[in-house]
Amino acid sequence: MVQEQLKKILSEIPKEVTLVAVSKTKPSQLILEAYNAGQRDFGENYVQELVDKATQLPKDIRWHFIGHLQSNKVKYIAPFVYLIHGVDSFNLLKEINKQAHKQNRVINCLLQLYIAKEETKFGLSFNEATEILQSNALKELNHICIKGFMAMASNTDNSSQIIQEFKSLKQFSLQFPELSILSFGMSSDYTLAIQEGSTMIRIGSHIFGTRNYTK
Repeated sequence: MVQEQLKKILSEIPKEVTLVAVSKTKPSQLILEAYNAGQRDFGENYVQELVDKATQLPKDIRWHFIGHLQSNKVKYIAPFVYLIHGVDSFNLLKEINKQAHKQNRVINCLLQLYIAKEETKFGLSFNEATEILQSNALKELNHICIKGFMAMASNTDNSSQIIQEFKSLKQFSLQFPELSILSFGMSSDYTLAIQEGSTMIRIGSHIFGTRNYTK
């Protein structure tokens, strides 16, 4: 089932859009099914779960951390994480830089922007993101590389609202053409996201089925 769902989604999306298979709460055997179908980009929300899976699964998997990352947890994923999506403060960038330096590597990051009309979502305002990107302090962080932006739309059935939120992110990103990754769109809204310029979508339940939160 996993391989069929994966192939179906890949057949529907443009080649230039990267599919991140969101594997949080899913067992390693399901991830391996997707891996054996050619999938290499996987997303996890919880640091411990990501670390456990990274030790068990093939080393050429590109692990994306897509959850809310606490500064004190960065050190656990710094040795291997491929892309950190949810960077929502300059202090977190500094900590990622510090831990990447210890590992003698550069960690790719996305700034998380707040586009939803919901208080439960995290993220920087457009002004805060601009401030960070234009700051001299950022130039001193040699072990991180900001690749683009990540965001989540409001959890609503109102597609017009979702489209407007995605449009606002795309419009903002045009100021920074060198930041080419736009990570927005999930199982419920990825077709709208691609239509509005997303280059990376994060899909879980449409590939792996509904999540199991009983752990």
